[in-house]
Amino acid sequence: MTEVLGGVGDAPALRWAGRTVTYAEFDAAIDAWPDEPVCDASELDVPTALVAVFAAARRGTAVRVENPDARPESREIPVGAWLLVATSGSTGRPRPLARTVASWADSFDAFTAVTGLKPEDTVLITGPLHATMHLFAAVHALHIGACVTDDEQIATAAHAVPAVLRLLVHDAPQLRTVVVAGTALDAGAQERAAGLDLIEYYGAAELSLVAARRVPEPLRLLDGVEARVDDGLLVVRSPYAALGTPEWVGVGDLAELSDDGTLAVFGRGDAVIDVGGTTVVAEDVERILDAIDGVRAAAAIGTPHDVLGATVTAVVELDGDLDTVKQHARRRLQKEAVPRRWVVVDELPRTGSGKIARGRVKDSLS
Repeated sequence: MTEVLGGVGDAPALRWAGRTVTYAEFDAAIDAWPDEPVCDASELDVPTALVAVFAAARRGTAVRVENPDARPESREIPVGAWLLVATSGSTGRPRPLARTVASWADSFDAFTAVTGLKPEDTVLITGPLHATMHLFAAVHALHIGACVTDDEQIATAAHAVPAVLRLLVHDAPQLRTVVVAGTALDAGAQERAAGLDLIEYYGAAELSLVAARRVPEPLRLLDGVEARVDDGLLVVRSPYAALGTPEWVGVGDLAELSDDGTLAVFGRGDAVIDVGGTTVVAEDVERILDAIDGVRAAAAIGTPHDVLGATVTAVVELDGDLDTVKQHARRRLQKEAVPRRWVVVDELPRTGSGKIARGRVKDSLS
């Protein structure tokens, strides 16, 4: 259970902003936390917010960890709610979600087994806690007795989206393990992380963990998770789902599922671009563009076309020559997926977890 800390005494629980907090100090802060039915930790610094999260778990109360700049609509708090969070809002207004302690804690043993994380690790958190992949990472680390940090120089493990992984390999000299989530691991990020132990998991805010793999093995469903594919879209039944979630949940991802539980996820169904009758998946295009030298990040957007229905527009962050990137793209992409239009930007909009906010990119082009 998340109210039980994995470390004790003088072992470091957090090394954050230049300060070390021991497990004894962290445990005492949890006990001293004000007793209130609902706490809002959304604007607290990370160490204090984590105290609030564990205090709520220990007492059976609720805690909000939301993006202060993009809160969901006001909502009722379900019975049994512990963690009040929200979807990322990358394609629209954030939706509120409520989690029980068990919906995360029951997956921790399986998550520890697949990641290989140990109490001796110092785990780097690479984004804000309101992005649930980072909050999950921090809570899990404290549950197993590891140390949570914001210091890349001392981190032995990290949780990151692929775009952040690309930077970490140069800035974290002691790094040995990276847990990748948020978007699919692309070949370019994987190549740059050669020599690291890479673990990738697929999940959703509504479902928590669904499948995981140790790279380069295939994704497999976690024990207890069931799935099927309806009309090409993944539908999941999970013991780790948020409160109020239907028994079977579809989050709009295109997928293929083998009889042995091997899962291949191809991206959001709402990110499909129909180019003259050929289905082009935006995330597939983005993964290929991201793997090209000179591309820091890319978003693929469908642009209306009078004859073809739509064509692909690439919006890219570059640290190389655009003409060279275009040449590589033409060689690597099928004809229909080659961008007809290229837009170079200084910085693509991102969600709190670091994922490209494709909806906001599309809005910026209209």
